[in-house]
Amino acid sequence: MTNRRGFLKSTVAFAALAGVALVPQYAFAEGETIKVGILHSLSGTMAISETTLKDVMLMLIDQQNAKGGLLGKKLEAVVVDPASNWPLFAEKARGLISGDKCVAVFGCWTSVSRKSVLPVFEELNSLLFYPVQYEGEESSKNVFYTGAAPNQQAIPAVDYLMNQGVKRWVLAGTDYVYPRTTNKILEAYLQLKGVAPDDIMINYTPFGHSDWQTIVSDVKKFGSAGKKTAVVSTINGDANVPFYKELGNQGVKATDIPVVAFSVGEEELAGLDTKPLVGHLAAWNYFMSIDTPENAAFIKDWKTFIKNDKRTTNDPMEAHYIGFNMWVAAVTKAGTTDSDAVQDAIIGVSVPNLTGGYSAMLPNHHITKPVFIGEIQADGQLDVVWQTSGLVAGDEWSDYLPGSKDLISDWRKPLHCGNFNVVTAKCGGV
Repeated sequence: MTNRRGFLKSTVAFAALAGVALVPQYAFAEGETIKVGILHSLSGTMAISETTLKDVMLMLIDQQNAKGGLLGKKLEAVVVDPASNWPLFAEKARGLISGDKCVAVFGCWTSVSRKSVLPVFEELNSLLFYPVQYEGEESSKNVFYTGAAPNQQAIPAVDYLMNQGVKRWVLAGTDYVYPRTTNKILEAYLQLKGVAPDDIMINYTPFGHSDWQTIVSDVKKFGSAGKKTAVVSTINGDANVPFYKELGNQGVKATDIPVVAFSVGEEELAGLDTKPLVGHLAAWNYFMSIDTPENAAFIKDWKTFIKNDKRTTNDPMEAHYIGFNMWVAAVTKAGTTDSDAVQDAIIGVSVPNLTGGYSAMLPNHHITKPVFIGEIQADGQLDVVWQTSGLVAGDEWSDYLPGSKDLISDWRKPLHCGNFNVVTAKCGGV
């Protein structure tokens, strides 16, 4: 049955063969706009990561308007601040869709915020483009997951560290759904690879946690057992600042206990003294330091738009760049912003990414992405030390969890299902 699942999953990857839809030039229709929602925290614990995503969306919308807008109409950004308040995300999403009449929304960072808004988008049949790495175990017809699934970030990062000789593992995360589910997948994967349960330490802390002295001390003690140890970090938001400061305070160097982070990039590092962190790692699908003409042009446009030469770019910004351009291409292809029409049109759309290739929207509403491991430098940038040989198709259901290994997602007709069980041949999972 695994072979059958693998065969079905391989059919999902057909979309990588699709071409790029070209955006024709239009004159603006008088008095009409197409409203696009931007749902990112501009205050609270997640503002450190999400504010820049609001800014990049404003840049992308401005650029599209400079090209003539979309379907002859100007795009209008509607920005709201859910303030790192998870229930408020749902309220703000409903306002964007029902009140402001936004035809698509780009937003959320944490999985708990995405879970909060998911019922709203499904009830109102609207579209959410979600730009951040997440734990998988989900596929909605109303959500397009342009960030990394676990097989596009967490699993490759662990494989890299294993190849570096790591034998003991600290799975440290913020206490909510993304770290807990990701660590559940990683724990199963590590044990499948022969890691003993005693060689896995798991720790969770609340959002905004600030006192890391005891936890870092415990990590040092765990790493003193004579086996090479690494920290796999799913710590989110501004808690990363005191966490990394405490690593420096206690002299935890990358040569002793490397940390690989899934939620720390250039934007978060910009607020830190990175000299003590040199050599620690991050796993993403994009780094600002990647040398391609597309990335150079994007960085130049970004700094011009933001009017601050010190502002950085990062992975979720690239995910919004890809997702926005996919949406534009799908709307152009469909000739309408109607949600059902765009959902049908977007599968198979392929657009340039910033790392020198094309990313395609798959029938499971995930995309193809390369994977990079970057090493923190003294200037806050990340130097690529490893990358996949090609693009990796996002896997919505984990191969390592019993309740997920028999599930696939395919939003094309006639299947049109987010959790089709290949054993029972039924939609709805186990």
